[in-house]
Amino acid sequence: MSTPPTPQKTRDHLQRHQWLRILGRTAKTPRGAVGLSLMLLVIGVAIIGPFVAPDQPNALLTMPFAHASSTHWLGADTLGRDVLSRVLNGGWVLLVMAAAATVLGVAAGTVAGVSAAYLRGRWDGLIMRTVDVVLAFPQMVFALLLVSVFGPKLWLIVIAVGMSHAPQVARVVRSATLEISERDFVKAVELWGVKARLVMSREILPNIVSPLMVEVGLRLTYSVVIISGLAFLGFGQAPPAPNWGYMITENLEGAQGNIWTVVAPALLIALLTVGTNTFTDAVARVAIGVNRKHEDVAIIESAELGAPIG
Repeated sequence: MSTPPTPQKTRDHLQRHQWLRILGRTAKTPRGAVGLSLMLLVIGVAIIGPFVAPDQPNALLTMPFAHASSTHWLGADTLGRDVLSRVLNGGWVLLVMAAAATVLGVAAGTVAGVSAAYLRGRWDGLIMRTVDVVLAFPQMVFALLLVSVFGPKLWLIVIAVGMSHAPQVARVVRSATLEISERDFVKAVELWGVKARLVMSREILPNIVSPLMVEVGLRLTYSVVIISGLAFLGFGQAPPAPNWGYMITENLEGAQGNIWTVVAPALLIALLTVGTNTFTDAVARVAIGVNRKHEDVAIIESAELGAPIG
């Protein structure tokens, strides 16, 4: 089979800048702007917070559950520590771990899902049966199993949470890839004898941006919840280190004395969740239009090169 001619410049430009174009267009939409603003707000608090916190997060400064005052703007927690300082210090490790676990899980699931759907045959059976085995364990149980066996190390928690996401991502990506791989522009490229890995990376992957962005939003949310839950159980960033998830649990019983001990960290987690899902939903909407343009260009190019379509 002869090597296909060099692709048109228009198509190269579309593929090279597709992700940036999608994100740029998304940020200009009302839905995307709101979601991005909420995400940046929470991320800003997590990153800048430790540098502007008024007190040490673990310092015992006043009476337990003291009310908000000019000295302690959000009052004190169950041990008399400044709530504002703990909130400002309690997000950056959680967000870094959640982001790393999300990237790992989505990447592994994408590779598995695209490979299974495109290669089919025994590879499809092997990959998806492995996915089914991992899916038999609930995400929290799977993460606890790995952490209990190998120890509560932060890097291991990231891997455990990431691997617990991979099966769900793989199933979603496989379904999307099965539909994309039957389209005319993919068949046209296959007729030129392009290697399978190039077809998957250059033709299929750019066209499953929509489900991938949705999965990123969902998995980031689940990562925050799972890592916070593991911290409550004593794994990972254990007490007395500030952690938004653990702060809710340790102050829940006495929240009537100072409701900010629970509301402040819960509000930040909620804003991050809503912002992430809103932005990724906007990305998915924009990506649909961009992918349609990419497909049209691919079909036109294949026709110009003389490859049969269908």
